[in-house]
Amino acid sequence: MADPSTYRPAPGAIPTSPGVYKFRDAHGRVIYVGKAKSLRPRLSSYFQDVANLHPRTASMVTTAAAVEWTVVATEVEALQLEYSWIKEFDPRFNVKYRDDKSYPELAVTLNEEYPRVQVMRGAHKKGVRYFGPYGHAWAIRETVDLMLRVFPVRTCSNGVFKRARQIGRPCLLGYIGKCAAPCVGKISQAEHVELAEEFCDFMAGRTGNHLRRIEQEMQQAAAGMEYEKAARLRDDLGALRRAMEKNAVVLADGTDADLFALAEDELEAAVQIFHVRGGRVRGQRGWVTDKVEDVDTAGLVEHALQQLYGGGSESVPREVLVPALPEPLVPVQEWLTGLRGAQVDLRVPQRGDKKDLMTTVQRNAQQSLVLHKTKRASDLTTRSRALQEIADALELDSVPLRIECFDISHLQGEDVVASMVVFEDGLARKSEYRRFQIKGFEGQDDVRSMHEVITRRFRRYLQEREQTGEWAVPEEEGPRETVPDSLVSDETGRPKRFAYPPQLLVVDGGQPQVAAARRALDELGIDDVALCGLAKRLEEVWLPGASDPVVLPRSSEGLYLLQRVRDEAHRFAITYQRSKRAKRLTAGELDSVPGLGETRRQALLKHFGSLKKLRAATVAEICEVPGIGLRTAETVVAALAARTPVAPAVNTATGEIIEDSSEETP
Repeated sequence: MADPSTYRPAPGAIPTSPGVYKFRDAHGRVIYVGKAKSLRPRLSSYFQDVANLHPRTASMVTTAAAVEWTVVATEVEALQLEYSWIKEFDPRFNVKYRDDKSYPELAVTLNEEYPRVQVMRGAHKKGVRYFGPYGHAWAIRETVDLMLRVFPVRTCSNGVFKRARQIGRPCLLGYIGKCAAPCVGKISQAEHVELAEEFCDFMAGRTGNHLRRIEQEMQQAAAGMEYEKAARLRDDLGALRRAMEKNAVVLADGTDADLFALAEDELEAAVQIFHVRGGRVRGQRGWVTDKVEDVDTAGLVEHALQQLYGGGSESVPREVLVPALPEPLVPVQEWLTGLRGAQVDLRVPQRGDKKDLMTTVQRNAQQSLVLHKTKRASDLTTRSRALQEIADALELDSVPLRIECFDISHLQGEDVVASMVVFEDGLARKSEYRRFQIKGFEGQDDVRSMHEVITRRFRRYLQEREQTGEWAVPEEEGPRETVPDSLVSDETGRPKRFAYPPQLLVVDGGQPQVAAARRALDELGIDDVALCGLAKRLEEVWLPGASDPVVLPRSSEGLYLLQRVRDEAHRFAITYQRSKRAKRLTAGELDSVPGLGETRRQALLKHFGSLKKLRAATVAEICEVPGIGLRTAETVVAALAARTPVAPAVNTATGEIIEDSSEETP
């Protein structure tokens, strides 16, 4: 890893103008691109003490070997140049949304002599009207099939169209009335263009005139006793209404807007976009990204705007609704206005229908993130690839089918606990989870705690092997802890816990924690369990005795699996630690009375009403409580007398001592 001070620019060399900067690694590759309103303070912030930087930022500056910048005139130019360089260099530390598919759109090729309706993907072309995007191509085809009854626009390919003109016979759609057959002159070229424009008007939301016209024609045909024509028009009207139902009206004012919503955790973020045109949701799309840089919600919104509109393939609507406004706002708004050629309202909805719709988009984003994580965790192929990547990176003889991870948790040295989580075949096996209380010492020492926990876990494993005859215990090792009868299966006589060793042992931490775990294994004579540590600050994998970490690519499924294992161990440990702390803080004076269980404590409090009245009671009065004998009553009186009474409650507004202590609890 590079020392940032080795390539820090000289004082005063960085300009204070707006600009875009690039960090390069030792091989000259661009690893990060950023922009700034003023380059000097922004770049200087990267060269402070690495320990004070965000972990992802620290990882970036220690990977980089050089920094360079380009000065521009305005912040809008900086925004445009930043997007161009991100697209060109694909830096590993920049947020890049992964769009897992190219979304289909309904396109009308008004730039052709005979316009055609078709499904299109990819970049937009000049002279083509687009509607969508849609989630699936079949949704477009269903809509078009309904629309062709009323607007029989050409849908055939150029080859089919040319062939029909040569032979003077239309295709099947021309015969069944779903194409106006301009190929054989049933309508003129101008009439066909007008028909295509009417199709576009209806899809754009201007539906009222068309529906009224068809309804009037239907009534006139019925009045003139042209019942077949009236029935056909009735079916046309129903087809158009069904097509409209596929794009439900959600905003009554005919709004054109794009709504962005985000769902994120520490590692990943998902964005969902709803495209509303003419007050109707015309389509939606979603992306997922790894949070490889230190970026907040506003920064993720800015990246999403760049991703969607920067390529020029998506038109910018009048309104863009987001969960948080980028900082600074003005350059982004000016950039969007320049792309649209008219004013763009970029804002956070506060109330009304748009706020309600944003809530729906947010739910979709949250579901998208959950589904993404579930898919990555449950897919057999993905899990197999992740295990193989771990085996290759750590140079293991075989893939680690059983992985155990340990984490230490405490609050300023109090309630020190540890967790053990187990993953088998890449999936969590919660029935094998275990938790520990640190018993060997008091205070805060994560390294010593890790040594104790690993020792206790694998000592139990050795005892299991000893009982089954798989392990001969040398006499010089001395006695080991006995296995309590409650932990032995009645059917097999085997211990219920710690029966199987892992192929890979993971500890949450860096070199010190790995060294402590290695020392514990060596002391027990265990040399067939692979060991590594995952340091959360820089997401580095440490091996015993290694001077440099193993760095897995951010897109690696192996790294993702290790992160899941580590995060699950952290969650399990901190949950246990919080429960112990809560129990300790709520423990009353009766909790430590010998021989007094929960049932009799509750009976005492119910009988006397409060701890204050119980403290004032005599031994004889306490003996009146059902289940409380003379010896227990004497123990309670002695225990309460040995403790200082609880300080009286005070009204903080008046300073008055509150005499009523009926609410006092143990």
